Amino acid sequence: MKISKDLSKNIAAIQEAFRDCGDIIMREFRINGGEGRLFMVYTDNIVDGDAIQDFIMTNIMARCEKQGTKGLLQSLMEDVIAIGEMGKITTLQEVYDAVLLGDTVLLMQGDDFALQASTKGFPSRGVNKAETEVVVQGPKDAFTELMSINVVLTRRRIRDTKLKLKRKKVGTRSKTDVALMYMEDLVRPETLQKVERQLDKLDADFMPDSGYMEQLLEKRQYSPFPQLQMTERPDKTASALLEGRIALLVDNTPYALLLPSTLNTFFQAAEDYYDRWEIMSFIRLIRYAAAFLAVALPGLYIAFSVYHPQLMPTALALKVAATRQAIPFSVVGEVLIMELAFELLREAGIRLPSPVSSTIGIVGGIIIGSAAVEAGLVSPAVVIVSALTGICSFVIPNISIVSGLRISKYLVIFLAAVLGLFGVWAALLLLLAHLASLTSYGIPYLYPFCSSSVNDDTDWEDSILRLPLSKMKRRPIFAKPDGRARKGGGA
Repeated sequence: MKISKDLSKNIAAIQEAFRDCGDIIMREFRINGGEGRLFMVYTDNIVDGDAIQDFIMTNIMARCEKQGTKGLLQSLMEDVIAIGEMGKITTLQEVYDAVLLGDTVLLMQGDDFALQASTKGFPSRGVNKAETEVVVQGPKDAFTELMSINVVLTRRRIRDTKLKLKRKKVGTRSKTDVALMYMEDLVRPETLQKVERQLDKLDADFMPDSGYMEQLLEKRQYSPFPQLQMTERPDKTASALLEGRIALLVDNTPYALLLPSTLNTFFQAAEDYYDRWEIMSFIRLIRYAAAFLAVALPGLYIAFSVYHPQLMPTALALKVAATRQAIPFSVVGEVLIMELAFELLREAGIRLPSPVSSTIGIVGGIIIGSAAVEAGLVSPAVVIVSALTGICSFVIPNISIVSGLRISKYLVIFLAAVLGLFGVWAALLLLLAHLASLTSYGIPYLYPFCSSSVNDDTDWEDSILRLPLSKMKRRPIFAKPDGRARKGGGA
């Protein structure tokens, strides 16, 4: 509905739209001795009250007394209101959206448009340390729930005019702000177009978090493995942008979405590039080995204990058999009991307040494991296997890929219980085939472990091993072909 020149009609429509909304502030006032009627509307508590008082109200009252009413609203925007970000809006729906966004809207009798002044003053927490992607050396700052702050944290690291930002709104009811950031000279045009089309086609009335958007943007939504990468670190986001990737910053969430993503990117931590390449390459190897053990170790224990004890050293096989003599459950039952107990401890540690969560997790694991062994419910070997499996899952730096590995572990356990060692390899082959079938915006999920020749095999430089920064002369496959040359190498 268009804004009417009759201010009374506009006021009636706005009052009806915001009926029973006690936090919406509306004020009608007159200037020029009562000749000019103005109407102001904004949302309380999410605006900067000082900006409204000092830069809008004071200036209007002090500087408009001798000016005629004709063209006054245009003059307010050009000469009177001292707000940096202002614009015209012509529909009542735009008025409602602006008010709920934290802006102040001014309407005037005789004008068929309104002024939208940026007076946002959302309550927010300050820039805190990263909690899920902790580093020993390197920047400590993390994203917050306010998108504008997250954009600033990213821009301060890339001071280049080629860094572009497009603002979009997602959610028919929540109208959540989304910032799409990319490097104009590095991003693949087809990838950018596809992401924009998907954002425009998102059909959801509520978009409260980047986790919602991640699930809606993924091509294979039934896969347990993430096809978009989430991060709370501005430095990691800036590094991804310089690789030709796209970052989505969603308002109300302290996480950015990075795309395209491959399996390899989930094993890369921000700290990998702040320390020497030898030690970080060694740690990368440990991460990949830990991922394999987190998936396969319980299944391998079942296969060797039940079906293939002859493949174990004799002393070890006798020791395992001796500890299992008084156990009332099968090996599969033991493993499932301990794995589920570990999952419960993990979830309890997350939900409890942080001062006691780590204590409960460690002490609870020790007590439950020792009590279960002393009660004869599980064998010591199963406790060791479950504990080692859990520790391996904590080594991987991205929680999203860890969740996929946790689910996959139970597939390996099931097939190992049915088919033994053959079942373990069958489960691993099924997982490998599934990973090979995934793509992320045109990039194979297992790249560079497959098709690496597309980029002259240079992406191996930052995969399982990380070569010295001076040797990394080309950007990954994410960047368009004519933008892959780096100056001086780098992450």
